[in-house]
Amino acid sequence: MPIEVDTNSLARLVESALPRQLWAIEQHSDRCIAPQGVKVFGRKLKVTPPISCTIRGAVTRGAIRLRGAGQDIVADIPVAARIGAYDVGGILKGKTATGSAVVHARIRLAFKPDWSPAATVSLDHDWVNAPGIDFLGKRISFTEKADERLAPVIRRLEQTLPQELRRMNVRAQVDALWRQGFTVIELNRQRPPVWMRLTPQRLHYGGYEFQGQKLRLNLGLDALTETFVGTRPADPAISPLPAVSPLEGDGRLRFHVPVVADYRELEPVILRALQKRAREPFVLPGIGEVDATFEKVEVYGTRANRIVVGVMIVASQRSGNVSKTQGRIWLSARPSNDANSALVRFEDLAITGDTNGVGGDMLLALGQNSAVSNAIAGSLTQNFSRDLNDLLGKVRHAIENKEAGRFVIRARIDRFSTGRIAAYGQGLYLPVDIEGTALVNFRPAPR
Repeated sequence: MPIEVDTNSLARLVESALPRQLWAIEQHSDRCIAPQGVKVFGRKLKVTPPISCTIRGAVTRGAIRLRGAGQDIVADIPVAARIGAYDVGGILKGKTATGSAVVHARIRLAFKPDWSPAATVSLDHDWVNAPGIDFLGKRISFTEKADERLAPVIRRLEQTLPQELRRMNVRAQVDALWRQGFTVIELNRQRPPVWMRLTPQRLHYGGYEFQGQKLRLNLGLDALTETFVGTRPADPAISPLPAVSPLEGDGRLRFHVPVVADYRELEPVILRALQKRAREPFVLPGIGEVDATFEKVEVYGTRANRIVVGVMIVASQRSGNVSKTQGRIWLSARPSNDANSALVRFEDLAITGDTNGVGGDMLLALGQNSAVSNAIAGSLTQNFSRDLNDLLGKVRHAIENKEAGRFVIRARIDRFSTGRIAAYGQGLYLPVDIEGTALVNFRPAPR
């Protein structure tokens, strides 16, 4: 989850840390030109004395340009040197040389545990025209003196950059990102409504990249994700920004999604399936054809990974003098599925009832009929199979380009797997593991 920092402000910070005149020099040297051996009359060797001079000059810089080179922020600093040798041996009034270079200040950023910045700086430079003068057939070069004078720039930048970088308020931006992470994202508006609640746990720092005029800090977020089907959950409580920890791993997006289907969302699904099946009569052993009307369905979770489904039925026998019978039957069963399958089965089925007449046995027989249990199981199978794929499609679309607060999320789901279904008090629980890739941009608040 990257934070992007405008590097124009960083360029201004480097500009303010470096004066226009990097250094000036004025010093006397007794050996501007070293002693030289010369022939006199072609026979005798004579050594000339060293020639002294006074060296004066200045090195100034031009406008600074920032660029990226891997983990380095490189400040290209154009440098112009103008250096002169005066009173050379007391006979030459002066001679001036110019040189130009590009000094590269390589800045490597780091963050302390409290998110305060630190910096290390190294310098190297490419002389275009090395400053020096030609005198008496020899080259007097001032490159070494330039190197000597440029060295303090490193110490100055290392001392001033962290202070200047603090003005960029990176910690405040990271803290804002952290706080924005405690949120509830709507994944599907209706039929059914689906929500994902994010509760950040840890924040990791994985270096930075320089792209254009943006400095991208790569952060990794470990977050607890909870997925809810039905009513929007409450927002999570915000915890303080944790200390910096290193980002490890391959940068893949992995999250465990506990998909909980609220029983209230399943009730109309089951009712529609039973009403569809009731268009044809039920054939009950020893009773014959029976017409049934299903009026209400209630679903609850109970102990031992079981659910109970209460169905209000009005039933009548097509032949015979038995009047209509009305009552509620209860089907208790344990839902199950295979790993990586949303095909739901019901095992250990048990039937009880509460009817209003002698036809109660007919209702119990109706509940025990495989057509009823198959309709219920089929409705839930359809709900957890086709709807799961449909839901994943909607999730893909939702996180493909999703705005949540100041987050812009672009994600891709590469694969998913499902675990074993389980019945709990608030609903049926199907664990889903998702893996993919994601890029999350954080937009700072407007100033």
